[in-house]
Amino acid sequence: MTDKATLRKNAEQTRAALARPEHGARLAAFASELPISSGVVSGYCACRSEADPKALMAALASRGLHLALPVIVQKAAPLRFHRWQEGDELVLHRFGVAEPLPTADIVEPDVLLVPLLAFDDAGYRLGYGGGFYDRTLAALRAKKPITAIGIAYAGQRIDHLPRDAYDQRLDAVLTEEGLTRF
Repeated sequence: MTDKATLRKNAEQTRAALARPEHGARLAAFASELPISSGVVSGYCACRSEADPKALMAALASRGLHLALPVIVQKAAPLRFHRWQEGDELVLHRFGVAEPLPTADIVEPDVLLVPLLAFDDAGYRLGYGGGFYDRTLAALRAKKPITAIGIAYAGQRIDHLPRDAYDQRLDAVLTEEGLTRF
């Protein structure tokens, strides 16, 4: 079995090779298939070669859903979520992630759109190794049902990822080929 550090390096290279500008529009075309009817959806601002959910988020907002973006509070803490809509000002966090202004309302999401480096057939994801989304999903799921949807390129799928007890499973992954539920 390959260790996570090696998998991350290979997965970043694979994802970079898969990145296409039209991918976001293809994701948005599947907005009606997502298991979301109301509430707050947290997306993210894509960085590096992450699959960009911006067009998907716009499609969800047009259906009346409220949007939020994550904020990194501190290294070993769950993410915090601030209300966001297209056109709101963003600030660049020290990790290179665009975030809402600290004055934006804090909200608790019902659905998380989750970036990833790779995902497997059981619904587990490989992230950057900071544990932000695993901690966040665990904390939110301790309070209420949360739907976690990975946003990816189809070519990021691998058969099996090594996992630890703290790894949180996704409920689905959306790629340019459609939605896969786990």
